[in-house]
Amino acid sequence: MKAPSLRRLEGTLLTAVLLLVTTGVVMVQSALQVRAVAAGEFPLSGALRQLPHVIIGLIAMLVVMRLPIATFKRFAWAGMLIGLALQALVYTPLGYEFQGNRNWLRIGPVSLQPSELMKLALLVWIATVIDAKSRLLNRWVHVVIPVVPVVALSMIVGILGGDLGSLMVIAGLVLGCLFFAQIRMRVLLAIVALAALGIAVMTAIKPNRVMRVAHFMEVDCLSDPDEKYGLCWQTLHGFGALARGGWSGVGFGSSRSKWHWLPEAENDFIFAIIGEEAGLIGACAALAVFLVIAVTMLIALTRCHQKFTTALIGGALVWIIGQMVVNVAVVLGFVPVLGVPLPFVSAGGSSLISLLTAVGVVVACLRDESRRESASERESAASQTERARVELGLRSA
Repeated sequence: MKAPSLRRLEGTLLTAVLLLVTTGVVMVQSALQVRAVAAGEFPLSGALRQLPHVIIGLIAMLVVMRLPIATFKRFAWAGMLIGLALQALVYTPLGYEFQGNRNWLRIGPVSLQPSELMKLALLVWIATVIDAKSRLLNRWVHVVIPVVPVVALSMIVGILGGDLGSLMVIAGLVLGCLFFAQIRMRVLLAIVALAALGIAVMTAIKPNRVMRVAHFMEVDCLSDPDEKYGLCWQTLHGFGALARGGWSGVGFGSSRSKWHWLPEAENDFIFAIIGEEAGLIGACAALAVFLVIAVTMLIALTRCHQKFTTALIGGALVWIIGQMVVNVAVVLGFVPVLGVPLPFVSAGGSSLISLLTAVGVVVACLRDESRRESASERESAASQTERARVELGLRSA
């Protein structure tokens, strides 16, 4: 069976991403409709708020996917410095705290989450560093420096802000880049240990995170009535939404949980609304689209040969799928509430724009590999033609 071409993989990836983005607009509208009507706003204001983010993200993706990968390498350090600067601004008067996490900036009417932009900056920067040091990666010092100090700096900023969810995703993204770049396992395990230590420290220094983790370990939300109106409220109503959905769901727009029963229904718990309105079938269909993205990117990795490309696609794969797994695990009650959005689906602009831009970079890498593959095939065909001519000449002589 012939392997799919890189162009075909590109089309599959973009189709899956657009399906999720469309699902996101529809479900955000459904989740916010009750709130909009109660506030006397236009009933479709949820979709209208999400659409500008979608448009900006799609434009960024379309622009980025047409750039040569040399452009990403050229501006990787600048992007990293900008990302660190934006994270630092969170601790100025421009920053503000939301739900116990200080990880937001407000510049005029615009709010953004620097940690989401930092994921994109780290993705491109680490791939650039790995590519530049490709001949030296057998020596651990060239893997650790400058990757570990810079990543540690970005994590310290996240630790101070208390954003455990983003920190976990960033750690996975970095490890994905290193793993798919085929870094030595000993070095990779050492970096994993450092990342685990950083996450443990962050959990310990933020009282609200310690309380959430301790509560998750000690309390069974399904059997402890004392916590029904406390920290179990969000988890229990997430369970209730999924249970009401059954096999086929209660129908679009008919969710009961979004009537102020389920906090963050349009963000962290939008998967529960999908399960309630579209049922188990709809929820599994959404997860199947993520599976298509994962398989497509894994197949693409087997066809890529440049360190920059393999590191970047591998990191993007872990970012998207890892964030999806964490989000769904929170809704299903397997992990405590971490504030991680469902990729391409949850409301908000910072995450969506960063993810769509990252997809654009992945497509640009696939196109670069496709051009190299085509050039190699042409050279091989020309070489075979020349060899045949020489053999024919020798026979004639």
